[in-house]
Amino acid sequence: MKKRIFFATNNKGKYKEVSEIFTDYDVDYLGNYPDFPEIIEDGETYEDNAKIKAFAVYKKFNIPVIADDSGLGVEQLDGRPGVYSARYAGENCTYDDNNNLLLKELQNFPIPHPASFFCCSVYYDGKNYLTAMGELKGVIIKEKLGGNGFGYDPIFKPMGYNNTLAELPLEEKNKISHRGKSFRELKLMIKKLSN
Repeated sequence: MKKRIFFATNNKGKYKEVSEIFTDYDVDYLGNYPDFPEIIEDGETYEDNAKIKAFAVYKKFNIPVIADDSGLGVEQLDGRPGVYSARYAGENCTYDDNNNLLLKELQNFPIPHPASFFCCSVYYDGKNYLTAMGELKGVIIKEKLGGNGFGYDPIFKPMGYNNTLAELPLEEKNKISHRGKSFRELKLMIKKLSN
């Protein structure tokens, strides 16, 4: 029987990506529990926010939890949007709102617009706490391309690629993405822990 693990996210796109990595686990996620109260992510770092989520979900379900916080850092914007990536354009904003605001802010800067996606993933089982980081370097482009992925994927072209993340198939994206790197490393750490 597969070991149960809970992914502390409501984001269906993230759930899909991470489930692809944790295929040998029975992965549940917050999307299946619409009544779960909103978790306030008020940490100052990606790790703080990932921990906040992991601890809140563990407290409720009492099974091992994985969580992450990720974001985009644009060099010309001094690393913004950073930990505010998901709500950059304000509370309840859409992915398009965030993308449009970012592109507007970059209008007066010369091309290229170097940027990196960052992801901190964590594991918590009530006593052990593990953490892993992943980074994907690339550039922000001016027009949105592709219908896959979510968030800033349509305007982010990874280094060495001619396509945006939103133009890549999920399998390909997972191989190179910040989240893929972070969760693959985390999974190895979890395996070591349970041996």
